[in-house]
Amino acid sequence: MTLIADIPILNKKDIRKLKLDDLKAWLVEIGEKPFRAKQIYEWLWKHSIQSFAEMNNVSLALREKLEQHFAINAVQVATEQLSNDGTIKSAFKLYDSNIVEGVLIPHDERKTACVSSQVGCSLTCKFCATGYMDRVRNLDAAEIYDQVVRINEQSLRQYGTPLTNIVYMGMGEPMLNYANVMQSIERITAHDGLGMAARRITVSTAGIAKMIKKMADDGVKANLALSLHAANDEKRNQIMPINETNSLEALKDALKHYHQVTGRKVTYEYIVFDNFNDTLQDAEELLRFSKIIPCKINLIEYNPIANADFVNTDDDRLQNFIYYLADRGCQVNVRRSRGKDIDAACGQLAVKEKQQA
Repeated sequence: MTLIADIPILNKKDIRKLKLDDLKAWLVEIGEKPFRAKQIYEWLWKHSIQSFAEMNNVSLALREKLEQHFAINAVQVATEQLSNDGTIKSAFKLYDSNIVEGVLIPHDERKTACVSSQVGCSLTCKFCATGYMDRVRNLDAAEIYDQVVRINEQSLRQYGTPLTNIVYMGMGEPMLNYANVMQSIERITAHDGLGMAARRITVSTAGIAKMIKKMADDGVKANLALSLHAANDEKRNQIMPINETNSLEALKDALKHYHQVTGRKVTYEYIVFDNFNDTLQDAEELLRFSKIIPCKINLIEYNPIANADFVNTDDDRLQNFIYYLADRGCQVNVRRSRGKDIDAACGQLAVKEKQQA
């Protein structure tokens, strides 16, 4: 174990990268009582402080030592947009001035936070604004956690009620930042963190087969969603290049393993694009894919972006698509677009912020 006592001031580490035992060891090394670690940890995570000065039951001398050796790289709201439908979209500024997005989606009693896991994305999905950005870096667990904290503050301020759900469906591919995503879930669900139930959290992936298996094997209690958008390889290859190395057959195998290990159903996300994946033949292919393991299907209304020519299918074709699946026993939900009057599509607000910086 490497202790942090002699880190130069100009290279201070975010204290939230330390595990509790490492923090205890550092405190003992500088002559402090190890029980202080639990106090500090609760301030950092449960109370989500943004400066050491806020630790009012910690001595001034210890706070000064913490300030000397560590940083709290708290995520800040750079821009906030409120939609006519109540959706709040935020551009979050990170300590290194990079920008990511988060969204508060209110729906009846449910208040959902959509959070990002990477700055940019490497998967180049053709319908996604983030896919046209370079991947700059992964977010660490605290940066993901902070997005939830900031969005929860927005929910309390705007609606007088806390978050009920979290979805990892913002910028980036969560499975390509697996360790930090899982650590953030651990902190979000911890009693000395936000204390949220894992069943209220969903991790959405574009389809990294080996990581779907790992999520099952690691006993992760959060839910799994797969961004499918086409149920044959030819079409999926066109819009999601990740399918070339993670084919539908590979995903079928991974999903079977996931269900066998966890016993849980999965959610398939499917944007119904006009004249691309909206025929009854496409519905039949989706139906066959849905029979692999127990699932539900979310048909998603598309938020068009400037970089791509995709648009939503028309209402008649969408209704035919829904009826075809529902009549054959599929659990189908339609997710209407939210925040149409603001920078609604994933990545749009971050791009705007970067351009204006």
